[in-house]
Amino acid sequence: MRKWKIALGTAVALGAISVASVHLLDMGNLSLNAGTAGAAPAPAAFVMPVPVANVVKKTIPIYLDYAARTEPIRSITLQARVPGYLQEQTAQDGADVRQGDLLYRISPDDFQASLDQAKAQVQRDTATLDYARSNLGRGTELAKSGYLDKDSFDQRTSTLREAQASLALNQAAVRTAELNLSYAEIHAPFAGRLGRNQASVGTLVSVAGTVLNTLVQLDPIYVTFNPSETDLAQIEEARAAGPIEVEVLLPGETEAHQKGELTFIDNTIDHSTGTITARATIGNAKFTLLPGQYVRVRLHVKQQPDALMVPQVALGSSQLGKYLYVVGKGNTVDQRLVSLGPTSGDMVAILSGVAEGDQVITGNLQKIGPGMPISPLPQKPAT
Repeated sequence: MRKWKIALGTAVALGAISVASVHLLDMGNLSLNAGTAGAAPAPAAFVMPVPVANVVKKTIPIYLDYAARTEPIRSITLQARVPGYLQEQTAQDGADVRQGDLLYRISPDDFQASLDQAKAQVQRDTATLDYARSNLGRGTELAKSGYLDKDSFDQRTSTLREAQASLALNQAAVRTAELNLSYAEIHAPFAGRLGRNQASVGTLVSVAGTVLNTLVQLDPIYVTFNPSETDLAQIEEARAAGPIEVEVLLPGETEAHQKGELTFIDNTIDHSTGTITARATIGNAKFTLLPGQYVRVRLHVKQQPDALMVPQVALGSSQLGKYLYVVGKGNTVDQRLVSLGPTSGDMVAILSGVAEGDQVITGNLQKIGPGMPISPLPQKPAT
């Protein structure tokens, strides 16, 4: 009887435990279902927006670029042609002068006195010549009538010729004195810019011995550069088609403000450098260029049609070379290795790797990679 009671108590306890377990399991399921019903949906993957530009086909100019240096077409040293004391400097140091402008004046007193003396001698010789001519005329009539012997007639003829020669000599002396007087004023032989004065007022200057100043021509101006012998054939081909336009760029400039024409190519190639000397003549009306300046020149040698152009900002660089990110299928990033051609402004020609109509990615290049999904932004219309 006692064993039966123990078994019955054990069965009752096990039933209670089972009921409690079932109740707890139901509560857990309810809690799980409640949590699942209230959860938010998973967020969508982020797609990077990127600006794009179409690959366009254009005709572009082809240039050859060189380092160059400016040179004056004319540069002279101003010196006196007559000796004397420097009386006046009429143009300031560094002044821009026109052809014929008065620059210096040497004291003219001595030259004016020489001119006056020469003119007086001309007047004396003119009077002597008039008398000799009249005397010979009378002698001719007397010789015809037999009242003048031949020797006296010959003397009168000789006197006339001496008077003519003396007059011619003193007329030449007048011209010399006039030249010397004009040399007392030093004028600009061409338009240009003066340098620093090297002779103070009051200096006793000598003929071709005292340097007064320097004068250089600034407009036009030469730009000298050295193309390689490998470029020479291309330059000569362009010259055969017509004048070659040359653009000059100052340091820091991206657009040329001065243009000219290729005017000289030397007749010998330097065997030590493999280059040849060439020169362009450039208009310089605003005197922007000065002799001795280092610049860059671009020779427009031809036009290249149907060049595939992309913005330079779209280019990337890796160990494999230059590349572009292109919008691929399904708006994903497609990386293309490219070979580059000439540039034109902010565009660069692509020789291989893309086709006309492809869309290249021009921004957010550091945030994307091959195969990533992207959202191309609408292109802005060209202005």
